[in-house]
Amino acid sequence: MNEVLRQERKFLIGIQTYHRLSQKFSEFMALDEHSKGDGYCIRSLYFDSIDDVDWQEKEDGIELRRKIRLRNYGPQTNFALLEMKQKQGPNQKKRSLKMSRADAEELIAGNTSVLLKYPDNFAAECYSRIHMYCYRPKTIVEYRRKAFVAKENKIRITFDRHIIGTESCFDLFSEELLQSSLIDPGLIVLEVKYNGFLLTYIKTLLEEINSSELSVSKYCLGRAVSKHYHF
Repeated sequence: MNEVLRQERKFLIGIQTYHRLSQKFSEFMALDEHSKGDGYCIRSLYFDSIDDVDWQEKEDGIELRRKIRLRNYGPQTNFALLEMKQKQGPNQKKRSLKMSRADAEELIAGNTSVLLKYPDNFAAECYSRIHMYCYRPKTIVEYRRKAFVAKENKIRITFDRHIIGTESCFDLFSEELLQSSLIDPGLIVLEVKYNGFLLTYIKTLLEEINSSELSVSKYCLGRAVSKHYHF
């Protein structure tokens, strides 16, 4: 299991701001190992309880809440990451477990027992929660990500664009997944993830977009049809 604890801030920006900030960050930070060309694909399948407790807690602004998802990097990926994100005050804790493609497909189909194959307390915790609260696949969200990293403080700056999704098919590995736009294609979600504090040059670059800070989640965007969610 991998575990990360950090703070997160999100901003909604336009294409011109994206290109300007991307250029600025490239002068001080390195692209992460996946960010070649226009970035890389991230596809996430979100689960929720039978009565959508995770979605409701986000809508109600509950301080302590979580999300469970399977993530891969496009249909050609031969594995998936089972992840649980938990909000704890200003911090976000993310734990993840690498699963084979076959096991991920079994989990999507409702066979939670595949988690018992993994000798990990996190796998057992996910099994317990998914089984106890009748978690089921709810939506797939996909986007292109360009990411920068600052080694000094493990800071990550990510730009997510072309955010699309579906609530009608949950095949995370499908080559022909029919998806639709979840936000205006001209908008990009900028996320800043850091531990403890931001370096001064990053804070300075972010000052011009402070007014565009937001708390929307990609999971909620992905439930636009079933929840009549508008952003």
